[in-house]
Amino acid sequence: MAAVQRVGIVGAGAAGLTAAILLAEAGIEVDVLEKATEPQTLGSGITLQGNALRILRDLGVWDQVRAQGYAFSTLGLRAPDPAGTVVAVLEDIRTGGEDLPATLGMYRPDLTAILRDRAQQAGARISYGKAVAGITDDGGTVTVRTADGATAAYDLLIGADGLHSAVRTAIGIDVEPKPTGMGIWRAFVERPEEVVRTDLTYGGPCFIAGYCPTGPDTIYAYLVEKAQERRHEDGPKVMAELAAAYGGPWNEIRTNLDHSARINYTWFTSHVVEGPWNRGRTVIIGDAAHSCPPTVAQGAAMALEDAAVLAELLINADHLTETLWKEFTDRRLERATAVVNASVQLGQWMLDGVRDADVPGLMNSLSTMLKEPA
Repeated sequence: MAAVQRVGIVGAGAAGLTAAILLAEAGIEVDVLEKATEPQTLGSGITLQGNALRILRDLGVWDQVRAQGYAFSTLGLRAPDPAGTVVAVLEDIRTGGEDLPATLGMYRPDLTAILRDRAQQAGARISYGKAVAGITDDGGTVTVRTADGATAAYDLLIGADGLHSAVRTAIGIDVEPKPTGMGIWRAFVERPEEVVRTDLTYGGPCFIAGYCPTGPDTIYAYLVEKAQERRHEDGPKVMAELAAAYGGPWNEIRTNLDHSARINYTWFTSHVVEGPWNRGRTVIIGDAAHSCPPTVAQGAAMALEDAAVLAELLINADHLTETLWKEFTDRRLERATAVVNASVQLGQWMLDGVRDADVPGLMNSLSTMLKEPA
């Protein structure tokens, strides 16, 4: 018998839905509580590394993900010149194993929809308009109260509710994401025929100019700059101005940065909750527990790994014990912290103008670690 029989999950994103699928498949009763009033259909792209793809395969959704996304196994480096000269094309490390691509890009709402359908197929219930208003743990059960006045009691509550987690606050963890000093413009646009992988350009008016194909016809393009106050409505103009220094596919991307493009601007942030991520019968995972800049494209993978490891432990244990929580901490904290630290370090080297930083060494050691299953 599993350690828990009835689980509440706050957040219908990748981490929460992954946990829901695995727990419901094991016969555990699962409720997913999402504060949004309906499934989200707008968003940008997401980059999934091999270790994330490995978990998606375990969930039984790899064929759908592969069909809707764009897989590749090389990384391109371009010069910040008018021609967008290709400097190198590197074989990327396949952190999910040699039988999976190194990377896959896709439209984030498409991934969420695939996971949502799979969770419901497994038997999980998903409710919308359920913002957390309070949590009470009596030692035997944990009760969550939502803003609509409803309450529900569970053996375990999982907070998978993102960067600004209401669950994290409700259980008394006061760690919050902090800006790292960089900001990123993202645009979801048509795919130039030349774009068949992620290409990165370092230098020019931005720290990084890059893009990732997300499907046969789409990409998300991004420009990383020093963090500043920006207005989303200025996105087409600002991105076009910044992108003018970059050639190659950026010439076509720039022409698509009109007011019909989906453009957003956010600051890079990071945080890690040190020590156990649970307080009694409530635990946080994914961006609620740790977050990092997308400089190593591991945020989604870490969230999926959190959910998979937690589900494995809950399914295989007879009781919810401190031993279980210690094993969860031992398997997740050091690994997630290494990803956060590497992501922040890469950005800091750029902010500090360090030209002889050992970026290949850092990335190789990180990828070697991530090739080992969580």
